This record gives sequence, C-alpha cells and structure tokens, in this order.
Amino acid sequence: MLLAGFGLGLSLIVAIGAQNAFVLRQGLRGEHVLAVVLVCALSDALLITAGVAGVGALLQQVPWLLVVVRVGGAAFLLAYAALAARRALRPSGDALDADAPVRRSTPGAVVLTALALTWLNPHVYLDTVVLLGSVAATQGDARAWFGVGAVLASVVWFTGLGFGARLLRPVFARPGAWRVLDAGIAVVMVAIALSLLAGLA
Repeated sequence: MLLAGFGLGLSLIVAIGAQNAFVLRQGLRGEHVLAVVLVCALSDALLITAGVAGVGALLQQVPWLLVVVRVGGAAFLLAYAALAARRALRPSGDALDADAPVRRSTPGAVVLTALALTWLNPHVYLDTVVLLGSVAATQGDARAWFGVGAVLASVVWFTGLGFGARLLRPVFARPGAWRVLDAGIAVVMVAIALSLLAGLA
C-alpha cells in the first residue's frame, strides 16, 4: 500500500502546474528554496491526510465552497500570469544571468506566493483530498500506509525539483532561456485559470 500511495501521489504531483512552475523558478534562482519546498510538501501532507481521513466526501456536499475557491484561484493565477508575461516581454535583468547578483524577493513574499499557489488552486483539492481520498477509502485498514506513501511522493518530488533545478542553471545562464521559461509559466497559469473558470459553466 505504501508503494501504491507513492505511485499515485507522484503521478498526480508531477503534472505541470502553477505550483511546480514556481518551485522550478525558485530552484533555478537559488532563492529561498528550502522554504518553498517545505511549504509545498507540508501543504500536500495536510491535504493528503485530510483526504485519507475522509474530508473529500464532505467537500462534495458543499459545492459552493469549490466555486469560491475556483474563482479566487483563477483571479490569482491570472495576476501571476501577467507578472510572468511582463518578465518575459520586458526582462529586468534581475535573474537572467545565473552567475550575476539578482534582486531577491523577501522570504515572506516567496512563502506567501507558494501558499497562494497551493491553497488557491482547486486542482490541489480535487487531486489530493477528493481523488486520493477516494482511492484511500478503498484500501481498508491499509489506507493510512497508502496516505504515507502519497506524502512521501510529495516530499521526494518537491525536494528533487527545488534542489535539482540547479543542474539546469547552465542552460539559464542565457538571457533568452529565462524569457522562454517566464513565457511558458504565463501560458500555463492562463490555461489553468481558464480551465478553473470553464468548470463553473
């Protein structure tokens, strides 16, 4: 059950999304990486635990709550997409050269952004609380181990993504690479925001 939870958890977390894009960018910049990894991994652990405990069934009984989260999440993602698009179109030079001094964000701002990208994203609730919770409910007495496996998958993924991103720094020593990354982040954010709003129809 541990491996089953690890496998399903990893398959859901690895998908490209707003959270992963942010962790990757922070890892490339070498900026407050540990804080970002801890926020994402601990948040996932809380959500997975809630799902395994059966909170997903309660969420399905309160549909208006997911509507509120969808709208708020879409608004935040569109705003973040606009910032990423601005960086792509008008780079400020603060992070284009991996070896040059960069204009660093404050730890508080980085942590708040990581929290927002995690907790304002309805897909996180659907994947961890509802989907993982539903599968865990079929595991009987072994569902706790299933949940532990899913939590471990989250920790391994975010740690690898955040701290492993440094291996790509030679690629991002070229200014154009950062512009492509920011453009890609903007596109991903807009696509996720639109999918959230489309789900309201």
